Amino acid sequence: MRKQLMKGNEAIVKSAILAGCRAFYGYPITPATEVAETAALYMPQAGGVFLQAESEVAAINMIYGAASAGVRSMTSSSGPGVSLMQEGVSYMAGAELPCVIADITRGGPGLGSLGAEQSDYHQVVKGGGHGDYRTIVLAPHSVQEMADLTALAFELADRYRNPVVLMADGFIGQMMEPVEFAQTAIKPAPQDWAVMGTEKTRGNLITSLHLDFDDMEAHQAHLEAKYRRAEETETRAEEWQTDDAEIVLVGYGIVARILKAVAAEARAEGLKVGVLRPITLYPFPKSHFQRLAKHAKSFVVVELSNGQMVEDVRLALNGARPVEFLSRVGGHVPSHEKLLEFVRELARKVSPATQPEEKRRENV
Repeated sequence: MRKQLMKGNEAIVKSAILAGCRAFYGYPITPATEVAETAALYMPQAGGVFLQAESEVAAINMIYGAASAGVRSMTSSSGPGVSLMQEGVSYMAGAELPCVIADITRGGPGLGSLGAEQSDYHQVVKGGGHGDYRTIVLAPHSVQEMADLTALAFELADRYRNPVVLMADGFIGQMMEPVEFAQTAIKPAPQDWAVMGTEKTRGNLITSLHLDFDDMEAHQAHLEAKYRRAEETETRAEEWQTDDAEIVLVGYGIVARILKAVAAEARAEGLKVGVLRPITLYPFPKSHFQRLAKHAKSFVVVELSNGQMVEDVRLALNGARPVEFLSRVGGHVPSHEKLLEFVRELARKVSPATQPEEKRRENV
């Protein structure tokens, strides 16, 4: 299949349609607006429905209705809009309704800025709504992965009957790269739990309300079992040059691409540097960190936030290795040069023997 040059935001919609999505409800917001624009163009052509809702609150509740009927459904937004959706996301998780939410992140808090950040991490990974629930969160670092992980998102949403968030920073949403759609168009099987207005489904009930205390506790135990199963089977991460790495750089989205370039240059200087890129932000790939901690001497987390994923990295390592943290916010990204110099300085501390020859001579 020939590759197509497109924005990350456009790749999401084309992949969603191939995955059987036939309902898109949303509201425009920079830098996610192209997702809605592309859905408005292509969803009706595929026999689906596109509707620009009057607000993000309305959009997520429309998704609730479409998902209840067994229709693969999605929406998109950015930080402030995702905030407005949080009550609906909690309701959908409680009612066990699958959907996909594309969060193309921007600066915050409040209206913030239009520049890309990763400061929605706590909101979508920890659950910004009320109650004991989780959303599965996937973090692409290329336009190709915007397509690939969107297809995976719909699969996981149905498998776990749960909302899935595709969290991509504004850089990935707005950049253009060649994309190959490997999957063929599918028609999802009817869901036996859905309410479709037929005699067969008349007895189905979609609700998150459990007034009996024992029923509520049993339902929460059922949800928790799903999340534990996801943690055991759905964690995904990419490791790059980590087999002998003494310093492991950690980042996702656009940051991971910068880290790979930094690690490659550090390797050329003889420094043992690798990159660990979480792909599932929830479930978090704890085992990768714990395994690498057996030989790595230090981890460096780089984020476009003031420090959110770094908390999960520290929890995963549980003090086994030191964790450094670097960041830029407000729409900026860390510079390659400053990151490389930080890595050089850290290497001098953790492993003086692996310094480049000229650096060792300087220290004599």
